[in-house]
Amino acid sequence: MNKDVIIIGGGPAGLSAAIYAARGGLKALVMEKALPGGKLLSYDKIENYPGFTEGISSPQLGQRFKNQADNFGAEFVTEKAVSLSKDRDLFEVKTENAGDYKANSVIISCGTSRKKLGVSGEDEYVGKGVSYCAVCDGPLFKNREVAVVGGGNAACEEAIFLSKFARKVNLIHRRPELRAVECLRKKIERNEKIELILSEEVQEIRGNGMVKSLGLKKGGELKVNGVFIYVGMQPNTGFVKGFLKTEDGFIVTAENLEASVEGAYAAGDCRYGAMRQVISACGEGARAAEEARKYIEKKKGKAYDW
Repeated sequence: MNKDVIIIGGGPAGLSAAIYAARGGLKALVMEKALPGGKLLSYDKIENYPGFTEGISSPQLGQRFKNQADNFGAEFVTEKAVSLSKDRDLFEVKTENAGDYKANSVIISCGTSRKKLGVSGEDEYVGKGVSYCAVCDGPLFKNREVAVVGGGNAACEEAIFLSKFARKVNLIHRRPELRAVECLRKKIERNEKIELILSEEVQEIRGNGMVKSLGLKKGGELKVNGVFIYVGMQPNTGFVKGFLKTEDGFIVTAENLEASVEGAYAAGDCRYGAMRQVISACGEGARAAEEARKYIEKKKGKAYDW
C-alpha cells in the first residue's frame, strides 16, 4: 500500500515530521538506516533544548521523540535510501536492501555525517584508536591520553565529555582561536584535564596495531592512545543527486521547505541554510509535515486548515 508521506531519516527533524504527519492524519513511514534518534545518539547530553533546565541525555530525548511518533501511528522501517525519483504523482524510494517504497510526498531529513581528516593512518586505525564518536568510544580510554581534532561546538563538547574518562585531552585546532560558542570555550578553559593546542594541524596518525601518536604540521610528535575527529559535517544526500537541486550537497528549498521537485521537502541538517541545532530541526520537521499535508490534500481535492 502506498503511503501519504515517506520520511527519510529518523533524527530530530524526521521524528518531528513523523509526529506532525501522523497526528495530522497522514499515513507516514519513517525510513532510518540505523536507530531512531539519528545524530543525537552520538552525543552525551543536550543542554539547550527548552524544558530541561539541567539538560537531558541525548539518546533519552531521541527515544521520547520516537515514542511520541509511535503513539500517533507512524510506521518505521530500517532501510537506507539509495535513490529517489518521481513517476507522475508518486515518489519512489529504492533502498539498499532492494526495497521499493512509494508515497504521495517525501520529506528528506537524512542529516549529515562527520567529515574525515584525510590524513595518513586515519582509515587504517578506525576502531583502533581513531573515532568519530566520543559517546560511543570514550569509556574505552579511561585513564589514557587522547586528542580531539577540531575547534567548533561539537569538538569542544566531546573534549569535555572525554575528560570524564581520559587522563588528559589534547584539543587540537588549526586556527588561533576556537570557533565554539563562549559558554563552551569557558568550560574548556576551566577544565584542568584539557590542553589547548592552537594553530596546529595533524598530518599523520601513527601506530602499531593501535594508535600511538600524531605527527603534527609544525613538527614533533604527540603521543596519544586515541584521536577523536570533529572537523565538520557533510550531508547524507547522495541518493538525491541529479533529482533535487543541491548546494555543496545540501538540499536547496523554498521558504516553505519545498525542494526543487513539487511535493518533496527537506528539513534539518541536510537542508541548505539550516541552523543545525536540535530545536531548529524539530521546527523544520513540523513545518515540512504540515506543508506535505497541505500538498497531499490539495492533490486529493480536499480542504485543509492549519
